[in-house]
Amino acid sequence: MQINLTGRTALVTGSTQGIGAAIASGLARAGARVGVNGRSAERVQQAVDRLHSEAPGADLVPVAADVTTEEGARQALDALPPVDILVNNLGIFESADPLEISDEEWRRYFEVNVLAAVRLTRLLLPGMTGRGWGRVQYIASDSAIVTPAEMIHYGMSKTALLAVSRGFAKQAAGTGVTVNSVIAGPTHTRGVEDFVYQLVDRDLPWEEAQRVFMREHRPQSLLQRLIEPEEIANMVVYLSSDHASATTGGALRVDGGYVDSILP
Repeated sequence: MQINLTGRTALVTGSTQGIGAAIASGLARAGARVGVNGRSAERVQQAVDRLHSEAPGADLVPVAADVTTEEGARQALDALPPVDILVNNLGIFESADPLEISDEEWRRYFEVNVLAAVRLTRLLLPGMTGRGWGRVQYIASDSAIVTPAEMIHYGMSKTALLAVSRGFAKQAAGTGVTVNSVIAGPTHTRGVEDFVYQLVDRDLPWEEAQRVFMREHRPQSLLQRLIEPEEIANMVVYLSSDHASATTGGALRVDGGYVDSILP
């Protein structure tokens, strides 16, 4: 399958590292102009330089803006031509005692993980529907379905994204714009290796260590290894293309079979 996004402009929020950076790279390799976003201008430029080294000739635009605020969201959009592809990847997470999570933290998780995505969708969707083409995606998590006891506030925010995605898909019905969420499973990102080695023998090579970790601590995974960010990016790039024109209102899983369910 040949995916060509030449002529399309994408914004990937929170794309200086991890899954977001992999998505930005994948979209750029497919020919899209990609806005690489983060709050720090220095970190954004470092990410752009790194992505350029990995994909020479990629059309990357630094977008240093805090999209969790109204001002930052508008600043991000001002840095780009009309956006055709919006990937709401930005998110925060950490473990916490459910009974110790303050009202302020509950609000922060909703504002960063949910409201920021809603705001950008609200700002961009009218232009997409007016042009008769667009792609909006939300990076959710297996935690949206399998709520972790140690991260209820995070799980709540990802469950909310599934509802947001379905609702906006209905708003865009019949316009040529598709709206979907991508459910990512346990992923190999920064810090995960240290976490794994806290639980398994540090003398094991990484490939073996992650398989032991998955077998002993994430046994419900059918993949039995961590997912690489590029594997999630592959789904996002596909959903961003004309090949996925009939896929909308969906929650597509890239979870390695982690969620023990046929649907979504």
